[in-house]
Amino acid sequence: MHHNGLRTAALLGGMSALIVTAGAWLGGGTGLAIALVLAVVGNGAAYFLSDRIALSAMRARPVSEVEHPVLYKIVRELSTQARQPMPRLYVSPTAQPNAFATGRSPRRAAVCVTYGLTRLLDERELRGVIGHELSHVHNRDILISSVAGALATMITWLSYVAVFFGGSDDDEGPGFLGALLMMVLGPVAAGVIQLAVSRAREHQADESGARLTGDPLALASALRKIEMGARQLPLPENSRLTSASHMMIANPFSGSGFGRLFSTHPPTSERVARLERMAGYRR
Repeated sequence: MHHNGLRTAALLGGMSALIVTAGAWLGGGTGLAIALVLAVVGNGAAYFLSDRIALSAMRARPVSEVEHPVLYKIVRELSTQARQPMPRLYVSPTAQPNAFATGRSPRRAAVCVTYGLTRLLDERELRGVIGHELSHVHNRDILISSVAGALATMITWLSYVAVFFGGSDDDEGPGFLGALLMMVLGPVAAGVIQLAVSRAREHQADESGARLTGDPLALASALRKIEMGARQLPLPENSRLTSASHMMIANPFSGSGFGRLFSTHPPTSERVARLERMAGYRR
């Protein structure tokens, strides 16, 4: 948790430096003043609103126990077993099977599953997925993941703003072509996520989740189904979704194009093999 806190502080500091530098370059003194305001607002939003940004990207809505009694039962049982607060529950209308956890802390956490996931998995497999996501919450992964996703969204947004408000083509500003260079902020946003979120955390959440549920093979079976479903129904690679994709249990994209830059997921076959070894399974 301490390590994630340091990385979060480094990300927020780096975001501030990037915005201030870009503002000074694009607009001189006026641009610098605007950039300072944006840095303060952006950092505050990244820290306090990161969960809302991620949930909004997936068009998720909160659900009641009456709507999803099985989901509530699983989350309540596993949270009680782990002696942790029960997170808020959301469902995204997305047909692709997937899930993610977000929030600043276990007390402010949210777990979101897609409609496709609830249709594809049986209760045992769903329990395995929820165990994985709750492990992200309990391991304090969600702070750095949520902030990284929010910052990546803002960096990408800044690249679009720079194109249209990059100044004139005279000697006093960078001009349109100079502002167009700000489009490199898209890959920078991907780099923010890659640096902040390691693939090792997915393996750790797989292992912790399997120990929490006591059923590694259930998660292994769910991962196989989710990967197949994600390939059949890949999400569009827009900036909102790419900035939240690293929080999902499986890569939601087709594996090519711009979304590939944001991929932080280890191969599913590798994750399944690890889970099978936990269960004592040998091919």
